[in-house]
Amino acid sequence: MLDLYKDLILDHGINPRNRVILDKFTHFSTGFNHLCGDKFDIYLCVENEVLIDISFMGIGCSVSTASASVLTLLLKNKSIKITETLFIYFIKIIKDEKSICYDEVYCDLNALANVRKYPARVKCATLIWHTLAEALKINFKK
Repeated sequence: MLDLYKDLILDHGINPRNRVILDKFTHFSTGFNHLCGDKFDIYLCVENEVLIDISFMGIGCSVSTASASVLTLLLKNKSIKITETLFIYFIKIIKDEKSICYDEVYCDLNALANVRKYPARVKCATLIWHTLAEALKINFKK
């Protein structure tokens, strides 16, 4: 699983997907990691409680960039309810490996959550997720 984590970080960190400012967006937020200086903007187009489109822009380390890229691929065309479920799942597995579900839909999140082995990088991986929560004005801290 650690090799999958490294491959995922390299792939998405070097070639991030959906790193663009959307022409049309309904929600926006900026996230900033005060410890390392990573800063990302997130752009969402929400229609009928569904994330029709999602993108990001910003500067950050390979972990935060990879997390943003994975997030956009995973959540595009998902409902706000599913988004909430995936947010809660990701935050949970970043803290506790015992919470991992091995369903294929979670594969990239599970690999990314291996960042828990490097505690100083956890904030890098979760930055874009908290920025998403702020953009949607949803309290995911249940």
